[in-house]
Amino acid sequence: MLILMVLMAGSHAEGQKRGKRLTVTGTVIDTAMSPVSGALIVIDGQDSGITTRNNGTFRIKIRPDVRSVGVYTSNIGSALTLFEGQSKIDFVLDGTEALLNFKPELSEGEMQIDVGYGTIKRKNLTTDVGYIDAQDDAYASYTNIYDMIQGRVPGVQVNGTKITIRGIGSINSGTDPLLVVDGVVVSSIDNINPREVKSISVLKGSDASIYGTRGANGVILITLRGTNR
Repeated sequence: MLILMVLMAGSHAEGQKRGKRLTVTGTVIDTAMSPVSGALIVIDGQDSGITTRNNGTFRIKIRPDVRSVGVYTSNIGSALTLFEGQSKIDFVLDGTEALLNFKPELSEGEMQIDVGYGTIKRKNLTTDVGYIDAQDDAYASYTNIYDMIQGRVPGVQVNGTKITIRGIGSINSGTDPLLVVDGVVVSSIDNINPREVKSISVLKGSDASIYGTRGANGVILITLRGTNR
């Protein structure tokens, strides 16, 4: 009985130790020693919901069994350190990307859209565009690229192998959009395997003007996996 009581007491103490949160503070700066505000604190690869203040400082409570603490920004890199119970952790961001095993959830406006000559945030486009992130597991079952596009991109109609971007064809002669695969204009996308597709963007109006009159009926931009764009 005595041994059992000792073991139970030890187990209870260990449980309290695991459950007690530790307060960690720190500062995030860049290489010019300027504070970095709005940087996201990442705990064991998970979004903590805590960001740095205007003066670059942060304060967070974490479990003692946490293994790593990191900081993420979309523009000046990220950093990572092992957590060994220290109460203060400072970071210097130098533009490099740490292996946080973390993928931030972007708002629709912040999403980077491939527009053929580079990428641009969706909120900066002048017209509404359709976009498919084909790396999403939701698209893994498709065997036909037209089925992948149909019903998934707002403002686009697909009938067999015929694609029409609504709001354009009634004004211009013809209805076929320009097809661009990895920056090269093609006449058909019939032979593209959906599993090879990284993303699909649909442009119209002024956002398609870089392609001149060829983009008058809109542009379907397809980026394949393995393409550094």
